[in-house]
Amino acid sequence: MSFSEQYGPWAVVAGASEGTGRAFARKIAANGVPCILIARRADPLTALAETIRMETGLVCPTAAIDLASPDATDQLVAAVGNREVGLFVSNAGADPNGARFLDRDLDVWLDHVRRNVITTMSCCHHFGKPMRARRKGGLLLVNSGACYGGASFMAAYSASKAFTLNLGESLWAELRPHGVDVLNLVLGRTDTPAFRALLAEKGLPVPSDLASPEAVAEIGLARLAEGPVHNWGLADGVGYYAASSASVRRSRILTIDASTKQIYGDA
Repeated sequence: MSFSEQYGPWAVVAGASEGTGRAFARKIAANGVPCILIARRADPLTALAETIRMETGLVCPTAAIDLASPDATDQLVAAVGNREVGLFVSNAGADPNGARFLDRDLDVWLDHVRRNVITTMSCCHHFGKPMRARRKGGLLLVNSGACYGGASFMAAYSASKAFTLNLGESLWAELRPHGVDVLNLVLGRTDTPAFRALLAEKGLPVPSDLASPEAVAEIGLARLAEGPVHNWGLADGVGYYAASSASVRRSRILTIDASTKQIYGDA
């Protein structure tokens, strides 16, 4: 299938206002698929929709939704309406806190978990079911190298990213027989406004080796059909910071998947 046949006629980009989300929306539209643009701030979404219209002629609806709110998924589903979604990109999920777990109120971390875990899982469930029925589509989960282990200042963040990693790998195993692609795009340091703001707050210089959002979007969409993991900057067979390579994780998932089918069946 062509890109638009596999992932059209509509895409949803959650966290589209800036950085990698903005780059994903532009790249998806350049491939002929209009996006429903979701983020907390309305003005950047409106500006992005106009940019895409000028670049591609496609009209992209927008919806200002706080993805950490308890009813975020309901709001998002209402914004999509009866449009057929062939691609869901979960891009929201950065940690602007840079704080130790006990140095912030619990509500801060609960919001973080709602955005990174509850909303992401709910959207994958909502959009994944009709994709499975149509036997085409894609779920692209933008993740972080923090998914591979915890550290100071990352308790809730790394935990939520580990959840996303396991969710995406499991969905890849479940949905690949049905023609639906699933990818965890595991990023390192990326040149986003959120990351630059955190560096500025901490008085730190901007590193010279940051990945560009445009490169992230290009590689992410190119690797989506491979699944279930692509580790940014690493070849498929290289582990390095990921402990095990994407190819090793792929083989491991298939082995575990075969074992679970002996217990639960292959229905």
